[in-house]
Amino acid sequence: MATWQCVKFCGACCHLSLEERPDICDYLSLKELELYLSMIGEGGWCINFDHNTRECNIYSNRPRFCCVEPGIFQEMYSIKVEEFNDFAMECCHQQIEGVYGSQSMEMLHFDNNVRIRKAIYSS
Repeated sequence: MATWQCVKFCGACCHLSLEERPDICDYLSLKELELYLSMIGEGGWCINFDHNTRECNIYSNRPRFCCVEPGIFQEMYSIKVEEFNDFAMECCHQQIEGVYGSQSMEMLHFDNNVRIRKAIYSS
């Protein structure tokens, strides 16, 4: 079984463009939606995303909707905990492909990390 993990130096999830997330309103409370919209900066990127380091400037205090965790995905998207890995990997795959492209270094890095983790846990 492959295991989802966030990969460093990606940041695809920090591209908050509403064009890529047209149904975001269905998953956020009104207060969260207001916060989400206030975080969208130039080019659709989160204002808290550091493009040089490709890291979040508020990571330890990031909003709930920025957290990729089984319990939060269950609350927000009705994803069962046992389905979290597959769902999170598919979300990342789609987001990375949409932001950087299917043949990008970010996609290759993500796919390699997922395969490595799969190999480790399959042994």
